[in-house]
Amino acid sequence: MGDVTAQDPGPGDGRPFVVLGVSAGIAAYKAVEVCRRLVDAGVHVAPVLTERATNFVGRATFDALGSEPTQTSVWDEASPIPHTRLGQRADLVVVAPATADLLARYAAGLADDLLTTTLVATAAPVLVCPAMHTEMWEHPSVRANLDTLTSRGVGIVPPEEGRLAGGDVGSGRMAEPETIVAAVLDALAGGATGRDLAGVRLLVSAGGTREPIDPVRFITNRSSGKQGHAVAAAARRRGADVVLVTTSAQPRPPGAEVVEVETAADMEEAVLARAADADVVVMAAAVADFRPKVVVDAKLHKADGVPDLVLEATTDILAELGRRRRPGQVLVGFAAETDDVPDRARAKLVAKGVDLMVANDVSAPQVGFDHDTNAVTIFGADGTVSNVALSAKSEVADALLDRVADLVRPSS
Repeated sequence: MGDVTAQDPGPGDGRPFVVLGVSAGIAAYKAVEVCRRLVDAGVHVAPVLTERATNFVGRATFDALGSEPTQTSVWDEASPIPHTRLGQRADLVVVAPATADLLARYAAGLADDLLTTTLVATAAPVLVCPAMHTEMWEHPSVRANLDTLTSRGVGIVPPEEGRLAGGDVGSGRMAEPETIVAAVLDALAGGATGRDLAGVRLLVSAGGTREPIDPVRFITNRSSGKQGHAVAAAARRRGADVVLVTTSAQPRPPGAEVVEVETAADMEEAVLARAADADVVVMAAAVADFRPKVVVDAKLHKADGVPDLVLEATTDILAELGRRRRPGQVLVGFAAETDDVPDRARAKLVAKGVDLMVANDVSAPQVGFDHDTNAVTIFGADGTVSNVALSAKSEVADALLDRVADLVRPSS
């Protein structure tokens, strides 16, 4: 057995040891950038490619960028039991991309190649980064396998919506390298995947509501729901029991209870019905302030002239949550502004009776609506102010949840 023992050390220089698993999907090209960024961040990266993954990316690339030679087979003469060596040495295993096939084999406990044997042999934390076509991502068997893995403590870095293989557009696109790297570094630091929210019941809303005018037209806003979904996904990684009330078609975080709504009235009913049971409520949704007072049953026709559209105010759900909040409940609001951002955010913080107000200037480049990035300032009722520079929405979510964790479990 040589020097492979249960005490087989990591790199020996203080660097964390990460096994980077790459399965056979077109998104494997992104794993190259994940590898490079992790090494640049001071991580010892051991690349493990499935044999079929080499049809998409060459092992020579990972040999050049990784911290040690790439491995693809359990029949490695240099290490008779490479899966045991890797599993014991690993501080974390990340699989990017994780195909539907890989997820199914891992959930079933199959171990028929070096990557799956390493996954089954390790006691280290595991992150998987699903990547597949939309139809596969939405298939019940894939969702069930993800739920199984989540129940075992496996972290999920959810896929995004975007361009897929073959020119299609939809959900299932693997998360961007910077998002994956942020999740890995958080896990190594015991942060985002340190399960510091274990046992916390968290309710989060997401997306922009649609207020109907007639059967084919509605009033809405530019909110994509990405930030709210990122908060839900991050909270699940950190161990929270999550209920996501959403209008968005963004990927659903595995393990979260998802309630689909459309209008402000739907959102109000769903949120208020569940808020009393929540330890934390995060109102990330962009709920319409106004809706048509009368909804026409039949389509309005241009030939009939311009209609008189009379609006009425919707319920301020966040303010209502503030009035109903129970002792010890943490309440978070969002303020998307275009001017006087700090003043407007502080005013909303007080008026709505919340603990934290997350404000951003949605007129700034790459900030807010429909972007994968965001830059926010988090105002606290205790007078604290935290700035989060332009970064992936997953990183913004974790920065917010860091503040939430401090409020849920204040240090003694």
